Amino acid sequence: MPPTAHPDGPVVVTGGAGAIGALLVAALAERGDEVRIVDNLSSGRRSHLDRVGRPDRWKLVTADLRQDGPWIEEFRGAREVWHLAANPDIRRGTEDPRLDFELGTMATFRVLEAARRHDVRRVLFSSSSVVYGLPKVFPTPESYGPLLPESLYGASKLACEGLLSAYSSCYGFTTYIYRFANVIGPLMTHGILFDFFEKLRKDPTRLEVLGDGQQAKSYLRTEDCVAAMLFVSERSGEPTNVFNLGTGDRITVREIAEKVVRAHGGRARIDYTGGSRGWAGDVPQQDLAIDKILDMGWKPRWNSAQAVDRTIEEMHQALSARDR
Repeated sequence: MPPTAHPDGPVVVTGGAGAIGALLVAALAERGDEVRIVDNLSSGRRSHLDRVGRPDRWKLVTADLRQDGPWIEEFRGAREVWHLAANPDIRRGTEDPRLDFELGTMATFRVLEAARRHDVRRVLFSSSSVVYGLPKVFPTPESYGPLLPESLYGASKLACEGLLSAYSSCYGFTTYIYRFANVIGPLMTHGILFDFFEKLRKDPTRLEVLGDGQQAKSYLRTEDCVAAMLFVSERSGEPTNVFNLGTGDRITVREIAEKVVRAHGGRARIDYTGGSRGWAGDVPQQDLAIDKILDMGWKPRWNSAQAVDRTIEEMHQALSARDR
């Protein structure tokens, strides 16, 4: 691991109350780190942190990264920053064009400046596979280009990657850019499974599916996502480290819809709206090459279908418990 200015200092996690962030906080606390969480709780939940087994190892600061404030002091003496805070819903960014610019690009700039100001030279960032846009190479490696995002969310993530690379070059940062596949787990408050469950809750007889159902993507469990990020952070020390995180396989939206309907008793009719995309800016086909991290010795515990099955089971159990 490359040296830092504060080798024994705490760790800052932005977005640490989110579905991925809370698991990351738990893993960091378990290994003995002091964790300072900065989250505006717009999509994250305070209850997510109830899963963290070491409450003496972390604290939560509720703050908006778009504005300067006391949260910047949490970077003082820190060893590294895990920057996960962002708008989690691609479609919302299309409806409000300022959203990803403010919550993504500008917030990332402020985080990098807070790190620079307090001499924290190690930043780990949650990017996305959508930076590739509509690639012509499958599986898509980290070296693919040009990167032409289809959504404002993807454009913001790519702009953030550029900022991290520039801070590595200009200020001696060591940065990590993780390009996620679709990450799923029981704490998610958005995404395909959350949407399907919500639709069936409102109308158990019909499930509307955007597109033609042939969209196919990788689905990565939150536990695998966190494990992969930590694995890379301990073994790769280039000035800028770029890694795809996925499962190496895909599953179609049609298959997912059928699995969700079966979990709800199999009575709902599935109606497809048609077209190859689910919405404007959607990337209908995604297949990330993960050879880079596989060659280092890491592999996911679950493939896409297993990740979907596990998450459906957990979400269904949670729904049944609420209804009892």
